[in-house]
Amino acid sequence: MTVRRDVKEPVRLRSDLVIGREELLAGAREQLAGGGSVLVHGPAGIGKSTVLRALTAEYGKAVRTVLRCSATESESHLPFLALADLLGLVVDQVADRLPAPQRTALESALTGRGESTLQRDGLALRLAVLSALRALAARGPVLIVADDLQWLDPASTELLGFAARRLGGTPVQMLCAVRTHTEPQAREHDRYLRSSPPDTLPVSVNPLSRGQVAELLDHRGHTGLPRSTVRDIHRTSGGNPLFALELGRALAESPTPPSPGEPLPVPTSLRTLVRGRLEALSEDARRTLLVASAGARPTLALLLAAGRENAEAETAQAAALGLLVAKPDAPGIRFAHPLISAALYAEASAQERRAVHAALSTAASDPIERARHLALASTGTDPRVAAQLGEAAAVARDRGAPSVAAGLGLLAARHTPVNAVPGPHERRLQAAEDALTAGETDLARDVAHEVLAHAMDPADRVRAWMVVIDAAGHAMAGVDAAFPQALADAGDDPRLLTRVHYRLAWRALIVQGDFEQARREGALAADLAARAGERRGELLALAFQAQTETLMGHPDAPATIERALDEPQDPRVACDHNGAGAARFRWLIMSDQLTEARKTISALLREARRRGIVEAEMHFLRGLAETELRAGHCGRALALAHESLGLARDTGIGEAASAVLTSLAEAAGGEVDRALALAREAVARAEEDGDVLYLSRALAALGHARLVAGDAAGAVRSLRRVRELEAGLGITDPARGRWHGDLAESLVGIGEPAEAQEVIDATRTGALRLGRESVLAVLDRAEALVRSARGEPDAAARRLTSAQARLAKLGYGLEEARAAYALADLRTRRPGPASYDEAARLFRRCRAMPWLRQVETAVVTGPARPPLAAAALDSLAATERQVVALVMEGAMNREIAARLFISVKTVEATLTRVYRKLGIRSRVDIVRLAAGRGSG
Repeated sequence: MTVRRDVKEPVRLRSDLVIGREELLAGAREQLAGGGSVLVHGPAGIGKSTVLRALTAEYGKAVRTVLRCSATESESHLPFLALADLLGLVVDQVADRLPAPQRTALESALTGRGESTLQRDGLALRLAVLSALRALAARGPVLIVADDLQWLDPASTELLGFAARRLGGTPVQMLCAVRTHTEPQAREHDRYLRSSPPDTLPVSVNPLSRGQVAELLDHRGHTGLPRSTVRDIHRTSGGNPLFALELGRALAESPTPPSPGEPLPVPTSLRTLVRGRLEALSEDARRTLLVASAGARPTLALLLAAGRENAEAETAQAAALGLLVAKPDAPGIRFAHPLISAALYAEASAQERRAVHAALSTAASDPIERARHLALASTGTDPRVAAQLGEAAAVARDRGAPSVAAGLGLLAARHTPVNAVPGPHERRLQAAEDALTAGETDLARDVAHEVLAHAMDPADRVRAWMVVIDAAGHAMAGVDAAFPQALADAGDDPRLLTRVHYRLAWRALIVQGDFEQARREGALAADLAARAGERRGELLALAFQAQTETLMGHPDAPATIERALDEPQDPRVACDHNGAGAARFRWLIMSDQLTEARKTISALLREARRRGIVEAEMHFLRGLAETELRAGHCGRALALAHESLGLARDTGIGEAASAVLTSLAEAAGGEVDRALALAREAVARAEEDGDVLYLSRALAALGHARLVAGDAAGAVRSLRRVRELEAGLGITDPARGRWHGDLAESLVGIGEPAEAQEVIDATRTGALRLGRESVLAVLDRAEALVRSARGEPDAAARRLTSAQARLAKLGYGLEEARAAYALADLRTRRPGPASYDEAARLFRRCRAMPWLRQVETAVVTGPARPPLAAAALDSLAATERQVVALVMEGAMNREIAARLFISVKTVEATLTRVYRKLGIRSRVDIVRLAAGRGSG
C-alpha cells in the first residue's frame, strides 16, 4: 500500500494511543527523524504492534511512500507473499526503470507466474528489489513498515535483507517489529538486525509497571478493580498488556472473585498460548511443575520433599521446552513467564490442587508457607488450621509483610468456627487493618463492610467503622455518616469512644479546618484512652494533639510532645506516621533544627520500611524530602518526593500531600512546568476531597511555582487565598507553610510594596514570638525588595547581606542562594560592576536548576539592559501611559485603580504588559525612568 503526499514535519503522537511507552517512543522518534531505521522487539502480547502503529501514524506523514507488510504463522510457507504486500501495488510505477531481466524476475515473483525461485533467479530478484526501492526513493522518502518479521516467508526475508544492507545514502527507512522469546538481556533480535539497514536502532518493548497496568485496565473499561487485584493481575501477566487485559476480562466475566490465596482465573485464550508446550510434557513432569506452580519460591529441594522423586530430570525436560529458565543468581526454579505457572494451576482439578497443597504443607520450611498450603488443602472450618494461619499472619506482620498477613488472616477467618475465640469477625478485622497497613485500602474497606453487615458485637462494629474511616484517607467528608453510627455502637465504653474521638479530631482538622476543635477532640481521646488503660490509643491521641498545637503555634506543644514520648511506649506507635516521633520531627523542622530533624525522620523511615507500613513510609519519605529541600539538597529532595508520589499513585493514599511536596521539589530542582501541573492536581484533589488543610498547602505550592515561573500576579492570587484559608483555620505559626516571603516578594513584583510590608509585619510578629529564625531571615529578604522598590537601595543591600549570612548559618542552602540572587539583581540596578557569580555558585551547589536558569538569563539580559528613555513610552497605549505616569508619581495599585476608575486586577495586567513592552522587570525600573527624567 502506498501513501503519497508532500513531505512535511511529523505530527506529535497522541498520548492516549499508548500507555507507559513515552521513553521508548521518544528514542524511536529521534532515530526516525535522523534518517535511521528502528527494530521493535519483545515477546508476544507486549505491545510491539501498538508501538509500530503509533510510530507509523506519526512518521508516515513525513514521507512520500509507505510500504507495509504483516505476516501470520499460517502464511509463512508461501514464497514472496510479504514481497507482494510491500511492492505489489507500486511495481507498475517503477517497472519501466528496471532492466528487463530484473523486471521479469520481479513480476514473476509477485504474480506467481513463471515459477520464479531464489535458486533460479536469485541475483536478478535481489537486484530488482533493490532497484525498485531506489526508484521509489528517487521520488521522495520511503518508509517500509513490517510487523511480525518472524513470520515473513524466508524468500521475502532474504530479499528484504539484501536490499536493506545496500540502501545506504538512500532515503529508505525501515520500521519493523519482531517477536522474541528470550530474556531481556539476551540478543535474540541480533539475527534480525543483520537483515536490517546498518543504522537500525533496536528498541526493546519491556513489561508495564503496576501503575501502567492499572491505567491500561481503566482505559479499557476494567475500572474499579481493587488494588490488590491489580497487583495480582500485574504479577500474573508479568506486565504484558495483552495478558493483563485478558485477565481483567476473565475477572469481569467471573461470577465470584477468587478467594484469598487463590490465583486469578486464567481465560482459555491465555491457556491456549502455553497449552501446546504443556502437552509436550510427560504426565509426571506436568505434576512436578504443578507443585512448583503452587509454591511461593519453588526449589529442587522443595519438590523432592513434596514427593517428586525425579524432579531434577523433569524440570530439565520443562526447561528444554522453554517452560522454565535458568536463574544463575539463585537455586530456585523459575517459570519462563508467570502465565505458564498460572495456566498450569488453572488447568488442574480442585482435587489435584488440594493434593499439591497438602504435600507442600509438610514440605515447606517456612511457617507462613506451611500454614497457607494447609489452608488451601483443607475444606470447611477447622480451629487447628485457623490457629496455625493466625500464627502465620502474626509472623508475616512481624516480618514487615502486612499484605501477606492480610491474606493469611482472611484464610484464617474462612476456617474459623463461629463460636471460636478469636472469632471470624475479629480475624477479618485484623486482616482489614493489615491491608490498610499495606496500602490496600479497597480490600480493607470491603472486608469492613462485610463485617458490618453481619456483626452484632459493639467492639467489632466500632473497629469496622474505624477501618471504613481510615480507608477514606483525607477524603473523610465522604464517610461522614460513619461517625454517628460509630458513636452509637460505642455507647459509653471509654475504650471504644477513644477510637471514635481520635478520628473526630482528624475530621475537625481536615474537613472543618478547625484547629481548636481538633485539639479538644485529641485531648478528649487521650483522656478516654488513659481511663480505659489503652496506652496505644493514648499515645496516638497525644501525638495528634502535639502536632495540632505545633501547627497552631500553641505554647503547650513542647510539653504535649514530652507527654507523648513518655514511657511506656508502644512499638506499634513508635513508627506510626501519626505517632510521637512524627510529631517531634515536625517540631524540629519548624524550629530550624535540620540536622536533628533529618536524623529523626531517617530513623522513622527505616523502621516503617522494615515493618512494611506503606502509608508511614510515604509520609516519612515526604518528611525527609522536605528536610533535604530546606537544606538546599534539591536533587536528593526531588528523588525522594518522586518516590513518595509513586507510592501514593500505587496505593491511592496521600496523593494530594505527595503531589504538593513533589511540586515544591520540582520548582526547586526540576522543571517548573511539572511543578505547576502537580500543584494544580493537588488543589483539585484537595477540593474534591473537601480537605481544607491540604488545600492551603496545595495553593501555597501553586503560588511558589508561579513565582518561580515568573508569574508574580498568579502567585499573588494563589497566596492571598492561602492567607485567607489559614486565618480561618487558626494557623498562627508561619513555619508551617513558609509562604509569607513568597507572597511579599510577589506583591512587590506587581507593584504593591505597601501590602507586601503589611504581610511582612504581621508575619514577623508570630515568627518573633515563636523564635522562627529562618522565617525572620526570609522576611528580611522580602523586606529588602520593598526597600528597593521604595528607592532605598543601600538599606536593601544591608538587609540582603544580613539575611544571606543568617540563612547560611541555619543551613538553609536554597534560601541563602535566593538572597544572593536578590542582592546581585539589586546591584545590577546601581552604578558600578555587578556579578551573579555567587548566586550561580550557590544555586549550582543546591542543584536548583530552575533558579540557575534564571541567573543565566539575568547574566545575559540584566547588566546589558539599556537605560530606559522617555521615548520608550511612545510604544505604550493610552491607558498604559496613564498607569505608568501614576507609578512615576509613587501611586500604589489601589490608588491607581481608584483614580482611573478601573479594577486593581486591570492595573496589575496593564503593568505586566508594560514590563513586557519596555523590556523591564518591575515598577522599580519605571521609577528609574522617572529619576532619569528628573535629572535631565
